[in-house]
Amino acid sequence: MEKYYVYILTNWNNKVMYIGITNNIHRRMEEHKNGNCEGFTKKYKVNKLVYLEETKDVKVAIEREKQLKKWNRAKKNALVESMNPQWNDITW
Repeated sequence: MEKYYVYILTNWNNKVMYIGITNNIHRRMEEHKNGNCEGFTKKYKVNKLVYLEETKDVKVAIEREKQLKKWNRAKKNALVESMNPQWNDITW
């Protein structure tokens, strides 16, 4: 059975956030860590995994990603801090 992940990345000083979804968090994090993702995350060096949700339904993952992207920064920060108060890079 497939798993889908909604994740939040940030940069070294937690100033920039990126929200995404994937069905392979290990592969996706390798891409981010190695700078193989062209665009926003590469430009701003956003590669620190600070939040992760798992679901078995791709539609749920897509809707959750859209929901989180609409949130203001304070609400996103509170979500991260509810799981990861120190904003540590999550071992994946």
